[in-house]
Order: sequence, then structure tokens, then C-alpha cells
Amino acid sequence: MLDWYETIKQCFKCDRYYFTQHAKREMKQEEFGLITFAEVLEALDRFEILSDYPYDKPYPSALIYGITFTGRPLHIVCAYDDDEDRIIVVTLYQPDPHLWVEFRTRK
Repeated sequence: MLDWYETIKQCFKCDRYYFTQHAKREMKQEEFGLITFAEVLEALDRFEILSDYPYDKPYPSALIYGITFTGRPLHIVCAYDDDEDRIIVVTLYQPDPHLWVEFRTRK
């Protein structure tokens, strides 16, 4: 099974990551305000896996919950491309507190 913590840390440390066009658009159009690249890095510095999807195609993926240094919660869906040894940021958003219990469980 994939070690998401180690894989994400190593891929971002070595610049082996890719943001999909969808993820870039979501960062710009987030309803709670722009999500910066720095905030993504902060959230991925200390995160937990909410859901692991090892059989997703074309790559295994996971829903990640991280918090920025200012306390902003972010959900980030990452996939791992084993052939390229890189993380793909599929989408990301700030979870709506009306839809999530402590940003970890959907209401």
C-alpha cells in the first residue's frame, strides 16, 4: 500500500508534482477566497488522509485534509503517478463548515 505521507513529502520536496487545470481553476475560484500555492504547501506540511482510494484509475488517489499556518482548512485530492514518480493535485477546496463535521466527516 502507498505511503501517502512519505510520497507527498518527497514529491513536493523534489518538485515532482503537477496541478491539473481543474485544480488551478479551483484555486482561483474558491468561494472562500483564493487558495495560494504557499497555502497548499502549508496544508501538505501537516495533513491527514481522510479517504484512500488505492484502486482509482488511472492512478491511486486520496482525499487529504490539511491546515495552513493561519488555520485555513483545505481538502486536497492527490493522485500518484508511479510511472513518473509524481503527485498529481487533482482538485482542492476549502471545505464548507456547514457540510463537514470538523472538516473531516461529511454531514
